[in-house]
Amino acid sequence: MALLNICRTSFKSLPKPFFLNNYSQTGPQPLKNVKAELIISDKCIARLNDVAKDTNEFLRVSVEGGGCSGFQYKFELDSHLTDDDRVFSRDGAKVVIDKTSLEYVKGATVDYTEELIRSSFKIVSNPLAEQGCSCGASFAIRLD
Repeated sequence: MALLNICRTSFKSLPKPFFLNNYSQTGPQPLKNVKAELIISDKCIARLNDVAKDTNEFLRVSVEGGGCSGFQYKFELDSHLTDDDRVFSRDGAKVVIDKTSLEYVKGATVDYTEELIRSSFKIVSNPLAEQGCSCGASFAIRLD
């Protein structure tokens, strides 16, 4: 029983993970010089307006653990908002992201790319990410 109490005390004294404190990965400094929380490209707007035409759907972006590099981006069309969502609108297109996921993509651009093998929404120019995989769907958090 004494060991259990020691463990509980130890866990209580641990600092919160960096993403809960709104700190950058370069140290315990708040994120600075981020001009926009999320940028929506012209290609993304055009495709979203085409896909979600005559509906009330929007593009939901989220970040999950997994993928080749530790974290992966997830994109889906959705029509339901939650209390935790942030909505970014431009020229009739809406991109929604939950507050926790936003901490991993703050300052990045949501884009739409068309390639020979696939067309998809992508996160590009993420200032908080490094070393992504070749598919562009997963990334590692910048620690320097």
